[in-house]
Amino acid sequence: MNLKDKILRTSEDKSILLIRLMVGAVFLSEGIQKFLFPAIRGAGRFEKIGLPSPEFLGAFVGAFEILCGALILIGLLTRLAAIPTLIIMLVAIATTKSEVLADEGFWSMMHGSRTDWAMLLGSIFLIIKGGGKWSVDRNS
Repeated sequence: MNLKDKILRTSEDKSILLIRLMVGAVFLSEGIQKFLFPAIRGAGRFEKIGLPSPEFLGAFVGAFEILCGALILIGLLTRLAAIPTLIIMLVAIATTKSEVLADEGFWSMMHGSRTDWAMLLGSIFLIIKGGGKWSVDRNS
């Protein structure tokens, strides 16, 4: 099996569409919001949590969220598109939830990170399973 086949190979499972809709819609929406509300969702947020080059990083992450969210929604290059979303979620959990854990405890951190965990696990799921029966990948 060549690399292209490994990337595009996907399950016949129709229900993968539900995970694609969840992950893709959240990332697409969050990416758009980084440009619509940069002070609270993009560069301003990144500056507040101490990330370097917040102006660049806000636009960079926002663009990746939009692109990868859209690719996941249509099921095109699903596995590849889910890799940046996985990285984004790992960074988000490490940079924002560790402080909550230290200041407010385990249960506050778990409550505040429920969407983060859902997106992290959804991204892992899509990397493993691919786009599913109703995806552009399936028809490639």
